[in-house]
Amino acid sequence: MPPRRREPRGAGAASYDLFAAGGEPAGMIPEDAAPGESAETAVAVATLTQTAKAVIEGAFSPLWVRGEVSDFKAHRNGHWYFSLRDASAQIRCVVWSRDQRGIPAAPDDGMQVSALGQLTVYAARGEMQFTVRRLEAAGDGLWRKAFEQTRERLEADGLLAPERKRAIPKYPRRIAVITSPTGAALHDITAVVGRRAPGVEVVVIPAAVQGESAPRELVAALDRLARWHDADLLIIGRGGGAREDLWAFNDEQVARALAACPIPTISAVGHEVDVTICDLVADLRAPTPSAAAEAAVRSVHELATEVRALGVRLRRAVASRLELAGLRLHRAGRALAGRAQRGVERRRSRIQGLAGRLDALSPLATLERGYAVARDAEGHVLASVRQFAAGADFRLTLRDGDVDARATGIQEFREATTTAGRDRRRTGGRPARPGARPGAVRGGHRVSPRRHRRAGQGRSAGAAPGGTRGRHVRGHRP
Repeated sequence: MPPRRREPRGAGAASYDLFAAGGEPAGMIPEDAAPGESAETAVAVATLTQTAKAVIEGAFSPLWVRGEVSDFKAHRNGHWYFSLRDASAQIRCVVWSRDQRGIPAAPDDGMQVSALGQLTVYAARGEMQFTVRRLEAAGDGLWRKAFEQTRERLEADGLLAPERKRAIPKYPRRIAVITSPTGAALHDITAVVGRRAPGVEVVVIPAAVQGESAPRELVAALDRLARWHDADLLIIGRGGGAREDLWAFNDEQVARALAACPIPTISAVGHEVDVTICDLVADLRAPTPSAAAEAAVRSVHELATEVRALGVRLRRAVASRLELAGLRLHRAGRALAGRAQRGVERRRSRIQGLAGRLDALSPLATLERGYAVARDAEGHVLASVRQFAAGADFRLTLRDGDVDARATGIQEFREATTTAGRDRRRTGGRPARPGARPGAVRGGHRVSPRRHRRAGQGRSAGAAPGGTRGRHVRGHRP
């Protein structure tokens, strides 16, 4: 469509004073002379370029131009300079720094773009140029480029790393929501939270979610939340919209402020197909604001079902533990009873052995075998014939009673006499104590049991089968 031509500014072409900058008095030029017809009516260069600028700007309204970007240069003063060209022509273009806020990213050489701007003349050089105010690449080229550049910078700083993602609290008591206070997103969030968990408090931190002021207000809202320190979870987002409407959530400053949030965050921007930088930075991405609310709180009905299931599991676990403990206790009881029984048997066997040995050493057992014990009138055991005197009364103790007797004669064995002498020499000449054990120590000397046995004294003292041993004692009952 050809550009619409419009009249130059002012009443008409005659209103342009082309001689004003020429230096010649207006009265010396004929009134019917046309500017630039002759040397006398020549116009100044500045006048020419300014007039051309006025004519061109008046003739062309802002329009879209399509072409390929070439010779792009970002000047240190912030302006962008490049050319738009096609197969047969090109035109110089400029994007002033003040107009770059509506352009997501700088174009690349070779990119096919459509530019909205004003055709004008750069009067200082007399060059025609196109002042660009909006720029769109074919498809979503510029938007995709800006998105990828921001994502790469955040990824280089580790803000998109999976290990920095925090778990969403299961039972939050207060949820902060950053969104427009008049948008549908807030209504959806409050409705879902009120239905699923009526006891959870929702606190709204209002902020613009689209437009030039949206990034600044979103950063300010996140800063307020960080200073508040009284919320358990954050939901940030808005409802669906065009790509330009959602672009505030692709702003790098907003993404960095969201990453620095001290509490877990859920991003819910647009619809499921819309993915923003905030979605990548947040701890959890929800496809819609309603889905974000469902992920933030548990339904009371779900909690009741879960509690009942946990009760059943707890009862089963307790019953299983009790059964296992009972089985272990039974096994331990059987093992303890077995060990106790074996211990009792061992002790019983030992006691029986000791009892047998004691029985073998008991004087009563000796008496049972036919031996007797001689005692004097005072009850002292007469263990040697030297303790008897002819005509002395004594008592014989047998296995079934006592017998009173009298010594009518005394006869000492030769071997016993020799042994007794040796015993006296070992004890320093002292006679052996009546009833002394063989092998006992007397006077610092040990009496050999072997010699006592040879002397017939290894048995019970004074015992003899059917009477006394050693020296024959003949006696009779008194």
